[in-house]
Amino acid sequence: MSTLRFRTALMLVVAAFPTIALSQTSQQAAREDGKAFGAGKAASAQAAATSTPDAARIPNYTANPAQAHWFSDPDAMARQAASDASSNAGYAAMRSSMDHRATFGRQDLDAVVARSKAVSSDPLQYTSGMSAGGTQGRCVPLPRASGAPARYIATCNTGYTADEVVRSCTVSLAASASAVPSYLYYCTDGEEDCTVFTAPLCRQSGSHAGRCLQGYTDQNGVEHCTEPGDPVYEFTCSAPIAGRTPVRVSSQNQITTSRDDSACASLASDTSCAQDAETCTDSSPETRLVNGVSVTAPCWAWSRSYTCAAYTAASDCTTLETTPGCLHVRDDCLTDQPCRTWEHVYDCPVPDTTQDPNQFICDGDVYCIDGSCQTIDRQPNTEFKDAVVALNAMDQARREFDPATLSLFKGERDTCASKVFGILNCCKGKGFPLIPGIQLLVMLGCSREEMLLHQRDVQGLCHYVGTYCSSSFLGVCLTKRKAYCCFESKLSRILQEQGRVQLNKPWGSPKKEQCDGFTVDEFAKLDLSKMDFSEVYAEFTSAARLPDELQAATEIQQKIEAYYAQTSH
Repeated sequence: MSTLRFRTALMLVVAAFPTIALSQTSQQAAREDGKAFGAGKAASAQAAATSTPDAARIPNYTANPAQAHWFSDPDAMARQAASDASSNAGYAAMRSSMDHRATFGRQDLDAVVARSKAVSSDPLQYTSGMSAGGTQGRCVPLPRASGAPARYIATCNTGYTADEVVRSCTVSLAASASAVPSYLYYCTDGEEDCTVFTAPLCRQSGSHAGRCLQGYTDQNGVEHCTEPGDPVYEFTCSAPIAGRTPVRVSSQNQITTSRDDSACASLASDTSCAQDAETCTDSSPETRLVNGVSVTAPCWAWSRSYTCAAYTAASDCTTLETTPGCLHVRDDCLTDQPCRTWEHVYDCPVPDTTQDPNQFICDGDVYCIDGSCQTIDRQPNTEFKDAVVALNAMDQARREFDPATLSLFKGERDTCASKVFGILNCCKGKGFPLIPGIQLLVMLGCSREEMLLHQRDVQGLCHYVGTYCSSSFLGVCLTKRKAYCCFESKLSRILQEQGRVQLNKPWGSPKKEQCDGFTVDEFAKLDLSKMDFSEVYAEFTSAARLPDELQAATEIQQKIEAYYAQTSH
């Protein structure tokens, strides 16, 4: 062992056993005991070293122990240990201790460490002032804690903004004329089959009377038919009909018109654009020559307009991302897929507020009677706050019991709106101070109900349920609404929040949650001892009016000193 290590070990021994270091007699006695113990063991050690090995002399020795196979399979030992652990009393006690040990939040530990460092850096500032003849110690204000235990839910937005842009394109009328052959056929119904002249090759273009079967000629030479034959139907066909002879073959001009909207194809296929209107921009003259043929149309060109969304990336999360202590919890999509608006949810500490100035660290009070002084240590009762909270919870349950529904701690649903990426936000919430200019915000667009919700949330009466999109345009959320459940007291809110965890009763969706209370059976299942009511402890202690303990102790000591002063004469 090196000199440094030996010195260190010696110092640890001296620190652990100060009475040995201070008493030379005790050290000498210890040495003598050590020599006697070593001499007694030396003989047996020498005999064991010179004797022939004998397995019978080794306690619990066996030639083939059951654990020998662990040398070739070390993992088997781990498996066996895991199997035996569940039934081992020592392991069960250890696990029970770990599962039920007290836990502390990181911010609470940081606050305690910061205050401890401040005291340890200058202990005399907080503990000096006692004297043997004094009557009481000195109280010094505690250093301010570095953290705040209360936290709140804050949100921000990332995604895109959508601006409405009007775009237009031109649709034109295309016309063409071409000469096509035309075949004229006659057909007498009843004498021949007229069904061969069917569409699409043929169409009936007219009819005339058939030959006269009987008639006469008047004195002026005019013929009159008294018994006409069957009528003759006229069919015009675009192609010859097999087995029939046309009466006449001629050519006709065929006019073909179509709308050419190729210039609008890109806008029509863009899912971010919606067609608005179509206006005629070319209607004079209505009749025009197309390949030498007159073509008449009411409109020859149109202007078609589309309203399109111009997407621009946006984010207002910089502040929360850089705020110390804010922890990113989750991301919620506020629109349909593809998602263009995301809400980022953060768990943040409430900004530091002015602490109660009546927080002190005091010397132990020293009472001296007839020259004999004794320090009195006061031990605070840590169970008082728990008892007060439990009693208040019972009283709150009595006041909020609804006999109509047999439920307790029912909340009230409230919502507030805010523009996504907008300046006006009516949903600031707990992390921000109360706004004095409520009338101004109402004039800008916030309702009085939203301002009341903001005040109740700042007072710790509301639980944030979630956010949903209330208005959107082409997949971009324009306005969102935050849903809250607000309760009669902060205690009721805490019972709802932590009670739902114990009952595995999650909050509903932001659009549907109605803030229902606990049934009588559900409330009976709650374990109040496992709930954290630290948020309301300060309110109860500040509301309590307890006597000034230090002043009362001073008066008692003064009366004792006055009594001895009178009896000494």
